[in-house]
Amino acid sequence: MSSERRRTQTQAAGAPAGQPSGSPMPYLRMMRPDHWFKNVFVLPGAILAVFFEPERATSAALLPLLGTLAATCIVASSNYVLNELLDAPQDREHPVKHRRPAASGLVRPLPALALWLALALLGLGLAWSVNPYVGRSALALWTMGIVYNVPPWRTKELPYLDVISESVNNPIRLMLGWFALIGDAFPPVSLGIAYWMFGAFFMAIKRFAEYRHIDDAEAAGRYRRSFVHYDEDRLLVGLFFFAMMGALFTGVFVVRYHLELILAMPLVAGFMTWYLRIGLAPDSPVQHPERLWHERAFVGYALLCVVAFFGLMFVHVPAMYDWFNVELSNHSPLWTLGGR
Repeated sequence: MSSERRRTQTQAAGAPAGQPSGSPMPYLRMMRPDHWFKNVFVLPGAILAVFFEPERATSAALLPLLGTLAATCIVASSNYVLNELLDAPQDREHPVKHRRPAASGLVRPLPALALWLALALLGLGLAWSVNPYVGRSALALWTMGIVYNVPPWRTKELPYLDVISESVNNPIRLMLGWFALIGDAFPPVSLGIAYWMFGAFFMAIKRFAEYRHIDDAEAAGRYRRSFVHYDEDRLLVGLFFFAMMGALFTGVFVVRYHLELILAMPLVAGFMTWYLRIGLAPDSPVQHPERLWHERAFVGYALLCVVAFFGLMFVHVPAMYDWFNVELSNHSPLWTLGGR
């Protein structure tokens, strides 16, 4: 798309297109329930907890896990409402996001702020009812929404920090799943950092796809201030860095705790390569992760990777430790909490 045509589109989107109607639907859209699928990243934390302490895999664990998932979705919706409300002026510069309710002028600020706060209180209250560590993790998730969106921090406007501060939600989700089952020990730091860095890798690809789709450096800078610094080369170099860091800390976790997971690494590398290929496509669906469900072959392969990785966590191949000259770990010590 030419720069002139893109400029015409963003100018046309520069003012709200509608008026608040009193209907609850625009407010419900701001909650983005179609994005709740992202909270599936809570589940690996629960699986990790069962790996370290198999006795936690009981029917009694189902209720706190479901409560944690529900609380995470509600807190995430609170963050989405705040994000959309504060991003409305910039979203009007975007060729697609200008249709969002706040950017379109379909919601009023005060009711939207009330919704943001009500969702936060509901989500945090539900999280705290599971246990205090789930509550504190949910509070961290909500706080990062403020750091990411609200001045004077508003880290989404800062190059590279925008990617890092948004992707930190991934290890927070990992902790939510872990603490739903284990409330007296901390999960392995190496896997938490790996989760963070791989999340940054995926987020950097999203930024790359957005930048290419806007196809106008000036318009991109109006939409997101960090794009003033970015270009395609810098974004590609950044995502390569995040991939390398994710691989490094995954390697630390694998060697330290369960060497058999190395068998899943070629599949994981294939998944990341495929995701990058999708991200390089014109008008890539990675700009809107909910659209990735239409990539059925990719989704099927992703499920295969998940099954292989977490399945191998419960498989033992003693000979591998001889092949790689690695001693078998006894999984301890975990960091303990609350005087365990």
